[in-house]
Amino acid sequence: MKIKIKKDVLFKAMQRVGSTVSSRNTLPLLANVLIEAAEGSIKLTGTDLEIRIETTVAAEVIEEGKTTLPAKKLITLISKCRGEEVLIESNENYHSKIKCGTTSVMLLGLDPSDYPQQNEMTVKRSFKLKQADLATIIDRIMYAAANSQDSRTYLQGLLFSIKDGKFTAVATDGKRLALCEKLFDYEEGTEETDGDIIVTLKSATELKRLMEKEGEVEVQISENQVLFRLSDTILISKLIDGNYPNYRPIIPSSYKQVISVPRDSVQYAIDLLMSTFGESTSPSIRLTFGENNLLFEVNSNIGEGKEEVPIQYEGEPISVQFNTSFLLEPFRHLDNDNVFIKLNDVMSPVTVESGDGFLYIIMPMRNK
Repeated sequence: MKIKIKKDVLFKAMQRVGSTVSSRNTLPLLANVLIEAAEGSIKLTGTDLEIRIETTVAAEVIEEGKTTLPAKKLITLISKCRGEEVLIESNENYHSKIKCGTTSVMLLGLDPSDYPQQNEMTVKRSFKLKQADLATIIDRIMYAAANSQDSRTYLQGLLFSIKDGKFTAVATDGKRLALCEKLFDYEEGTEETDGDIIVTLKSATELKRLMEKEGEVEVQISENQVLFRLSDTILISKLIDGNYPNYRPIIPSSYKQVISVPRDSVQYAIDLLMSTFGESTSPSIRLTFGENNLLFEVNSNIGEGKEEVPIQYEGEPISVQFNTSFLLEPFRHLDNDNVFIKLNDVMSPVTVESGDGFLYIIMPMRNK
C-alpha cells in the first residue's frame, strides 16, 4: 500500500475513529487502526469489539492495499509533524514508512487479515434525523442514565423508542428521568416501524461527538445492533439486551402549579450555591416559590447561603427540597430562555419542561 493524503484530512479522520482504540486491550490488534486504500480513497476503521467506527476520505492512492498501524502513535505523529501532506508506504510485513515534511518514521504494523470483521446486518427498521437534532437530544438526557456500577444494565443506556411517527429518547437511573421527543422520517422499504432499542451510553457519547451542525443521520436497526450513518462515517454498536421499564406512569398527567422561570438565572443560582457548599455533608437545596420571587437556600455543616430570582408567581408559598446536582443538570444542558417547573405538592414528582419536547422528572427530598 502506498498513499498520499493531506495532513489535516488524515488527522480529522484519525480523530473520528481513534476514540474507540485503546492500548489497554488484551488483543494487541485492537490498539491499531485498519487502513484500506482503493480507488482514490482510504477507509479507516477503529473498534473495541463493542463499537466500530469507519470513515472514508479522499486520498491519492499510488498503490492499493491495506495495513494496520498503532492508532495513538499515528495520531501523535500527524499532530506534531510539519508539512501539508503525509506519505504512507507499507511493505510486505505491513510495516509503514511515514513521511511528512522533514519527518520520516517507520511504524510497525500488524496483519490486517486478522482485524475483526463486521458481520452483515439485517436491517429491520430505519429512519433519519437531523444530526443537530439528535446531538441535542442525546446531550439533554445522557446525564440521567445509570452508572456502570448499577446492576440494571438496561438503565446504563438510552432508550430510543419509535412509535406513531415520533422518536422518543429516555434516560433514567431510577431517581430521575430525562426525556426528549421528536418527529422523524421513516426510511422506505423497511418491514417494521414501531419498536424500542437500548443504545449504550458509550455509543451515544461517541455519536454525539461525531455529529455535525448540518446533515442527516440515518439510523439502521437490526436484531442486536444499531448503525448510524453520517455521510462518509458510520458507527456500529451492540445494543443492550433487556426491557426498559415503563416510565410513562411516573409522568404526572396534571399539575396544580406551572411556573415559568428564567433558565440562565436559575442555573446561576444553583451553580453558585453548589460551588460554595458542594463539599458539605448535606448536598441539597431548598426552593421557595413566593410572591413574584424564587428563593434558593442551602443550609449545611459548613455554612449557609441564599440567592433570589424574580419570577411571576402569585399563589401560596411552596418550599421544595432537591438533590442539588440532580436539579442543576437539566438547566446546564438546555439553551431555552425560559423553562417551566411543574408541581403538585412538596412530595410528588416535579417536572422541568423546556416547551420543545424535553421534560425532566425529579423527586423532591424529604424536608429535614
